[in-house]
Amino acid sequence: MKAVLYICHGSRVKEGRNQAVEFVRKCKEELSYPIQETCFLELSEPNIYEGITTCIQQGAKEIVVVPVLLLAATHVKKDIPNEVERISGEFPWITFHIGRPLGIHDKLISVIEERVSETGILVRKDASAILVGRGSSDSDTRIDINEIANRIFEKMTFQSVSVCYLAAANPTFDEGIKQAKKGSNSQVFVIPYLLFTGILMKEMEHKISRLEKDGPDFYLCHYLGYHDLLKDVLKERVIEAFETGVTI
Repeated sequence: MKAVLYICHGSRVKEGRNQAVEFVRKCKEELSYPIQETCFLELSEPNIYEGITTCIQQGAKEIVVVPVLLLAATHVKKDIPNEVERISGEFPWITFHIGRPLGIHDKLISVIEERVSETGILVRKDASAILVGRGSSDSDTRIDINEIANRIFEKMTFQSVSVCYLAAANPTFDEGIKQAKKGSNSQVFVIPYLLFTGILMKEMEHKISRLEKDGPDFYLCHYLGYHDLLKDVLKERVIEAFETGVTI
């Protein structure tokens, strides 16, 4: 019997955890796999081991593990495969496939475009944007974030789109804001490249609210959150994982 195990990041903020669970629940409703469970990489429960054993207890013989994460950083490249491989030794009769994260996808750019529109602010001709990533020491993640920034620039009317990070990479969020304040743009739209709310999002909200009023106007957009287009991308990742996912 086939099963899908969705691995969300996890959060100390209960609202963020609940948002992840609800997002996955809505995706499950549109997929016909008989067993579908949700677990977390860290900071929340159930963990990956508990998620896998729950699938097996329901009769799973083939499990697709799908990271409900934006980009292929260390969690996707090492943490999840290593943990699944470790657990697989306990269940040698189970076939595991590991799928891709949401990754770079035109539908995600469309969600960003909508989040900017939702601010209700008319984007002026001299407006700029800052794309804010979670941050990672993985160089591929930084390459991906730059590619996403380029796609935003190509699709939208911003005069420029810069990149900064909330942790583990440079420029930092504080540095990105500082640089934007020095610019000649009258508006700066801050775009959080985060799936759900959490401590990092709340820190951004706090810092933006405390900015002095001299210089450009800053507008913090909503994080990606639940969206039908995001749901479509996750469904694509589940289906392809059964066909082309890394097998353990």
